[in-house]
Amino acid sequence: MEKSAAVIEEIEAFIDGWQGANAWAKEGFLALYRQVSAMSGVELYFVGRPGVSFSLRPRGEKQNAGEFFAIIDVIDDDPAERWLSVCFYGDMITDPEGRGEVIPGGLAGADGYCFDVIFDEPGTIDYLSERCREAWTAVS
Repeated sequence: MEKSAAVIEEIEAFIDGWQGANAWAKEGFLALYRQVSAMSGVELYFVGRPGVSFSLRPRGEKQNAGEFFAIIDVIDDDPAERWLSVCFYGDMITDPEGRGEVIPGGLAGADGYCFDVIFDEPGTIDYLSERCREAWTAVS
């Protein structure tokens, strides 16, 4: 599956234009973006809603249209203080450390896990990277 050059350009323009106090959130988003974009058989979607969120949505080639194995959101309600919310379908990952919030029926009617990254906590992005690998494996 080929990654769309237009989507890559849009994501990278968003990253290049990111300003604000929370450099850790930008670095975390960048790390997760690099990870999912390097996975084979992954198509990327990006939905920008300034003032609300910027959403990176990776989809595996075996998934149906509109299905994603992760939703990596930059919450933009205060552009100077952005933070991350990363969500997965509940049947695609485990949460061995209990860091996520269970969202019953909250992801297109399916159960999910969401991980809100509101401050710089060591190890959090690594933990979410492992959940991304887990979800990608579940759909590949």
